[in-house]
Amino acid sequence: MKGSDLFVLRGDLDKRFHAITFIIGLFFFLGLWQFVSTYLIAQSLLPSPIRVIAALKPLHLEDELVRNSLYSIKLNLLGYIEAILVALPLGFLIGLSPILRSAVDPYVKSLRFLPLAAATGIFIAWCGIGDFMKVQFLAVSIAVYLIPVVIQRINEVEEVYLQTAYTIGASKLQTVFSVFVPAVVSRVWEDIRVLVAISWTYITIAEMLNMTGGVGALAVKCGRRSQIDKAFAVLLLIIVFGVIQDALFKWIGRKLFKYKYI
Repeated sequence: MKGSDLFVLRGDLDKRFHAITFIIGLFFFLGLWQFVSTYLIAQSLLPSPIRVIAALKPLHLEDELVRNSLYSIKLNLLGYIEAILVALPLGFLIGLSPILRSAVDPYVKSLRFLPLAAATGIFIAWCGIGDFMKVQFLAVSIAVYLIPVVIQRINEVEEVYLQTAYTIGASKLQTVFSVFVPAVVSRVWEDIRVLVAISWTYITIAEMLNMTGGVGALAVKCGRRSQIDKAFAVLLLIIVFGVIQDALFKWIGRKLFKYKYI
């Protein structure tokens, strides 16, 4: 058997091993959840996984689950796209300019500690109470984390690549597009995937500002009505949406940066 065949076989075995361990872990988690909700905690406080899954039907029939899900996904994607379109050029502008980096970078990094949930009144005053405000809130919530990451990734570009570009006579602009952009964007894409969790956390806050729809608002409504099984079902759906979005970003990254996976 050739070395390449062994490599492929090992890759297939690794995939099967991860799939098997994933299934085992899933059944263990569900079994533990069922045990705790049956014997340790009242199901009025912690419904069993069976009750949570069963709650999806009344959510669909009584609470417009599909419409609310599509609404949240739309807000999330719009906020994400806007954050990326703002954070990438702004991060490059600051990161590539020694003067701006020295003057602005410390303040940009400090924005990560801004309690945006406490600033919702400002967003309402600036942007109104509709969907536009929610998208801006999500975009800012993501951008304050993403801009410092872009600057950091610029600092991590290896000096050898820059020296090679200068040696072959590349101009500063050519160096930016041939060295910095490919190196930074391919790494930042992984950071963007990590921020998926933050975006779905903030979407509940955004939807609570004007309860016109969305899974975050729906989860809050169900909790207030003491429909705990429905609330858990919605939260479980949010996790599923986040996992799917993460997988989608991973797939896009593999298509855009194929050289990283060779």
